Amino acid sequence: MPHAQTMPPTGFQALILCGPGVSLNTFTSSPEEFPKALIPIANRPMIWYPLDWCYRMGITNIHLVTPPSSAKAIEAALSQNPHLTSLPLPTADILAPEALSQNTPTAGILRLPEVQAAITGDFLVLPCDLMCEIAGESLLEAWMIQEAGLGGAAAGIQDYLGPKMGLGGERGGRRGGMGVWFQTKGEGSVKGEETDFVATTVLHSHIRPSLTPPEGSLRSHIANLVYATPTDTLNDITEDKKSFPIRHGLIRKHGRIRMLTTHRDAHIYIFPHWVLEMISRNERLDSISEDVVGMWAKAGWQDGLGDKLGLREIFSVAEEKEGENGSHSSGSVEDDLDLGSMTTTGTSDLKNGANDASLTGFATRVGNSSMQQPSSSSKLTVPPMLAYIHPLDPAAPLIRRVDTAALLLSVSLRLAKLGSIDEVGKPASSPFAHAHKIAHPSGIAQRCTVTKNDCLLAENVSVEEKCVVKESVIGASCTIKTGARLTRCVLMDGVVVGERCQLTGCILGRRSGVGQGCVLKECELQEGYGVVEETDARGEKFMAVFPLPTLPYVASIFIVNALGHFTTSGKVPGHLYWAIIKAINSLQHKLEKPRS
Repeated sequence: MPHAQTMPPTGFQALILCGPGVSLNTFTSSPEEFPKALIPIANRPMIWYPLDWCYRMGITNIHLVTPPSSAKAIEAALSQNPHLTSLPLPTADILAPEALSQNTPTAGILRLPEVQAAITGDFLVLPCDLMCEIAGESLLEAWMIQEAGLGGAAAGIQDYLGPKMGLGGERGGRRGGMGVWFQTKGEGSVKGEETDFVATTVLHSHIRPSLTPPEGSLRSHIANLVYATPTDTLNDITEDKKSFPIRHGLIRKHGRIRMLTTHRDAHIYIFPHWVLEMISRNERLDSISEDVVGMWAKAGWQDGLGDKLGLREIFSVAEEKEGENGSHSSGSVEDDLDLGSMTTTGTSDLKNGANDASLTGFATRVGNSSMQQPSSSSKLTVPPMLAYIHPLDPAAPLIRRVDTAALLLSVSLRLAKLGSIDEVGKPASSPFAHAHKIAHPSGIAQRCTVTKNDCLLAENVSVEEKCVVKESVIGASCTIKTGARLTRCVLMDGVVVGERCQLTGCILGRRSGVGQGCVLKECELQEGYGVVEETDARGEKFMAVFPLPTLPYVASIFIVNALGHFTTSGKVPGHLYWAIIKAINSLQHKLEKPRS
């Protein structure tokens, strides 16, 4: 699989939305210092994955949209983190509008003036927690085949209102969009993962490929989206109505509908430029997934909804602008070239457009002033919102949103099982593979067990004797003391695990510590939090009420380093180290009431 840019620049832009990470609040209690986008997934910052995906598909015009409070931390990471600095150039731009807060809805982000000014053409919207192994260029190719074409092509839509697909005109209202949905069941599934209700129909007969798509093509998994909403919202509707109401307009237009209840919106959207205008005109649209995409899908079959969204005016304005900026001053292109015969997509009936009262012929920018213009009473045909439905196949590429602690653990452990580049070679390795499974083998004691096939250890990790580490991810500069046992755990940078600890299914935040003899199962530790020795807990979140998470760690390191100068070995014995941790924790508990 590719590891670097494999395509020339596509001309697309990408917006990566760096949200607050409410569902990962154990590790994002201080978003100014450590925002969600920097949480490590398999020892790489979360933001590395969507950035790498964009570069691999040839998109280099990338904006990271983040609240101003998190901008400095992300900017520092882009210039200092070795994983981020290893990405291709140019470096992504940080867009931090003053009006953007941690609570701004996703559609509201696209209404901000700074964001509107930054987007100049067709664009992608991605979340910072995206994990996508699909070749991005294949996704773009599938969209371009369905929604792009030569001049005069209309993808089989004979009554399309607005500019036809023509020579350029990326701002015109002739392109639809595409979203991605993936299956939440099967390998790597997590109990309680968020799902969406999705309804699709087969593509129009003129749009469906007449030949079998080549191997690796995603076109066979693309459908027309007619309904999309979070499952929670659907449950509220059915509980309130005591049934699931279905409009007659949907049944009249689509007699065969496929309904999916175990899929989830990946929040990967390919949007034409005119979508920005639709969002700007409709301030009641808050969520991209539920409101923008959901309303757009319904506008394709619900009479009058497209007009309520202002699409007629948007397309009319776009057509006028294309006419003003067109390169043809007179005549009609189709008089000289049979453009319809040059494309495998459906084409408009340019010669016989007069037979259809709603057919507008070619875009007005070609300069044929005698062509009939669309009237306000003509039928509005809404460009389609397409859906790529990722197949449920163990061999299929990985797609996941990593927005909960359970998914952070599951996906990190899954990536730890990937063969490293030095084992399988770069051409055959996953784009998410590390160079080595164990970065510094010299830090691993001889009399200990570390299962290399399902573990991932970063730089400067120390594992002392009689330790057992199975199916775990350990970040840089972590210390696992004598006799500790770790199973299915994720440790972020700088964690210290005391002697004889037993940890199972735990996630430990940066610079946290676990005292000797602790037994923890399915627990989460906040950054810098120190668990006192002999603690026995299951399913707990160890967090401080007030933002003093680094006090135990910073103070202990300072004291231990100072005491180390007075010992012959330069190190402080483990029992003394944890006695210091315990004393400082007691001091912190007097300053604030701890919550576990």
